[in-house]
Amino acid sequence: MPVVLDVSASEDPRDLVHRAVQTLAEGGLVAFPTETVYGLAASALHSDAVQRLHDIKGRKPGHGFTLAIRSVEEALDFAPHMSPLAVRLARRCWPGPITLVVDDEHPDSLVGRLPENVRKLVVSDGTLGMRAPAHALIMNAMRLAVGPLVLTSANRSGESEAVTGVDVVKFLGDDVGLVLDDGRCKFAQPSSVVRVRGQSYQIERSGVIVDSTLRRLASYVLLFVCTGNTCRSPMAEVLMRRRFADRLGCQLQELEERGVMVMSAGIAAMAGGHATPEADQAVRARGVDLAHHESQPLSDRLIRFADTILTMTRGHRDAILSQWPEVASRIGLVASNNTDIGDPIGGPPELYQRCAEQIDHQLADWLQRFDMSMLPLLPAV
Repeated sequence: MPVVLDVSASEDPRDLVHRAVQTLAEGGLVAFPTETVYGLAASALHSDAVQRLHDIKGRKPGHGFTLAIRSVEEALDFAPHMSPLAVRLARRCWPGPITLVVDDEHPDSLVGRLPENVRKLVVSDGTLGMRAPAHALIMNAMRLAVGPLVLTSANRSGESEAVTGVDVVKFLGDDVGLVLDDGRCKFAQPSSVVRVRGQSYQIERSGVIVDSTLRRLASYVLLFVCTGNTCRSPMAEVLMRRRFADRLGCQLQELEERGVMVMSAGIAAMAGGHATPEADQAVRARGVDLAHHESQPLSDRLIRFADTILTMTRGHRDAILSQWPEVASRIGLVASNNTDIGDPIGGPPELYQRCAEQIDHQLADWLQRFDMSMLPLLPAV
């Protein structure tokens, strides 16, 4: 029988992680809990372990194993030509219950440094599947392990998924060396497998993430940021929605169906506040309104989801970069000449009108330079 370690009975989970990493380094197979189902893992640097994983799984040819990786940055080491859509989905969904399948076509991919037998078992028909599981045990093990892990569900092909440690022992018995038993998995269903080609995608296996959710996750998100999210950034938000709708030839309410989401937030905003009446009046003169706007503070989630962040001032940009330096490649100013959009708060309606005019002029310039190929090609509803 395999060694089974009860996570709930452990005084220090780090001991379990170290035990798992040692087993993997020695060429053993480890069953990890994930948020979806239990996964059976081998070190991608051990040919014999990966071959044993293949033999135990009993998988038919043409179905490559998944590489378990730690981050989007590591994914780009293995698939340097990941499209903007694939990167977007990885950034928003990982760690989490989605497996991305992308083309394995780059000569500098780290896949080429894996043992030949491992390459054959993870690359299928020129594609590579990658996933970052959302469970602390396997995530911490991957941080300590040398190289990525080859991961598959802890069952034999065609049989039920293992959603508890007891299931793993029942299904695999002595074929697995170590089982980390953390009870029932959070979702108790497989990850969604999504094949990404350029800016389009196809769900190859339904799972935790349903199609309607995936459509939103695939959308291009443009985020405007000011201070209180009651005048400048809300004006930019609704004015840009109008410009995007005109550019795409659709109605405002159809933007999300076309894969575009425009949002706004404030670095010092209170949640649920209304736009100033003067800001609403200024944009109504341009065919949109702020009647339903509710202010929101800038958050980790908004930062992670935004494809592009445009700030009103250099101070806003610098404040964001000081807290989230990883967004440097995704952040800029509304004004293309690197100047600030002044705050009209407390000023007369005429000042708001001039501010809205300045913002709208800059948005027209930005959208003219925008690469429309960044937008996803979403399946028909």
